Amino acid sequence: MNRSMLEKEIILIVKDYAFANSEKDDTHGFPHVERVYNLCEQIGKKSGADLLILKLSALLHDIGRNKEKLGFSKYNHAEISAEMALKFLNSKKFEISQMEIKRIIHNIRAHSFSNNIVPETLEAKILSDADKLDALGAIGLYRTIGFTVKNHGGIDQVIKHLENKIMKLKDLLFLDISRKIAEERQEIILDFYNKIKKERLIVFK
Repeated sequence: MNRSMLEKEIILIVKDYAFANSEKDDTHGFPHVERVYNLCEQIGKKSGADLLILKLSALLHDIGRNKEKLGFSKYNHAEISAEMALKFLNSKKFEISQMEIKRIIHNIRAHSFSNNIVPETLEAKILSDADKLDALGAIGLYRTIGFTVKNHGGIDQVIKHLENKIMKLKDLLFLDISRKIAEERQEIILDFYNKIKKERLIVFK
């Protein structure tokens, strides 16, 4: 089996594992993972990244969210995901080196801003950026509102989440190519934010 076919087989196996361990919703579930995967591939191709490392990191970056949500660990979901990924990759004995696995684990640990791990590699920066980009634009708004409603919040909570997190993401991106993608998505966020604040004042006069 040539390298290209081998990589495709590895990706399919990892994808099945990631799907089985992802949350079952649109906010942080497998649809989010797939969008991050696609963004990583898009940015990675243009940036000269190691695509296999990047794709596997993207597929596995959120597999620990269920355990975090259920309180199985005191750690951030990125740490839980990294631990699960390490066990899984080693158990499968894929034809990838321990150094490659180490790079994947670093990417996963560093993708979450709240985990306070600085991305040290190109692939880690791309994964971090792609994860943030999915919180911007029309999809980002859908996720913000859906997450807020799911947690019994209302308009005030949506506005606060936009102010405290979403509107700051563009300034946290590492790569120029990511910031360029973010420009249009940020405009959508700001337009919605300004309009909802204005319309909210009209409704509650």
